[in-house]
Amino acid sequence: MPERNTESAPVPSPHLPKVWETGETLDQSPIPGTRRLWLAGALLLAVLASTVTTVALLDEDKRTSAKDRTENTSAQDEPLLVAPPVAATAPSGKSGLAAASPSVSAQDGSASPAEQRGGADPVPKPSSSKSTPASGGKPPAAKPSSARKSVQSVNYPDRHWRVDHDSVRLDRVDAHGSSRTGQEASFRLVPGLADADCVSFSLGNGRYLRHAQFRLRADRRDGSELFEKDATFCPRPSAFSGAVMLESVNYRGRFLRHRDFRLRLDPYENSRLYQADSAFRLVKGLG
Repeated sequence: MPERNTESAPVPSPHLPKVWETGETLDQSPIPGTRRLWLAGALLLAVLASTVTTVALLDEDKRTSAKDRTENTSAQDEPLLVAPPVAATAPSGKSGLAAASPSVSAQDGSASPAEQRGGADPVPKPSSSKSTPASGGKPPAAKPSSARKSVQSVNYPDRHWRVDHDSVRLDRVDAHGSSRTGQEASFRLVPGLADADCVSFSLGNGRYLRHAQFRLRADRRDGSELFEKDATFCPRPSAFSGAVMLESVNYRGRFLRHRDFRLRLDPYENSRLYQADSAFRLVKGLG
């Protein structure tokens, strides 16, 4: 009878063997995908930081731009005329033409390029007197008379109205020049043909200054109602001392002003240039 093997089989342990029991080492390799997760996290943080910085910069720029706009608007809103203020509407009220001192002696030579723009040069500062469109004051009244007068520009005091081939220009006229030239720059102020409270400019021999197609010219009186209205102008207060603006009796809101040294009837404008170009003084006749 064969001998029975008395050695018993090892009993399996209910616990897994420990590392130090097996002599094996732990796997130190990283879990697949770990590096990508770290990179994604770093990228997310960078994006967040960039977004916060951009928002802060935009907010600061917005506040700065708003401040700049406010300052620039304040600077641009300054009135053209500081003293006296210019009325927002056309000047109104009854007023007579104002007499002034004799005109400045004319200068020889042709007009400069700047002058040929008809009022582009700096204009004199308006007087601070109360005779302004804004205050509704009246300049000293001068009744129409038989004495011949000349009409002087405020911003070109060496230039006067002068009839040139039936049209009216703003020219340099020498008070000591030829009598013909002086007569062309002198007129007799008479009660308005269409309104006695206004004025008309007579050249004699039945000729008067009148507007036609909004340009001032000299024509012979034809007895029509249209001519009488075209030849009647109502003096209004000006922003300049001793000067007036001349409003058409049949085109209210249009005033005589010079442009390119031609006299024309233009709608009222609330601007410094218009105020100066439409301001005139009545001075001693040149002829």
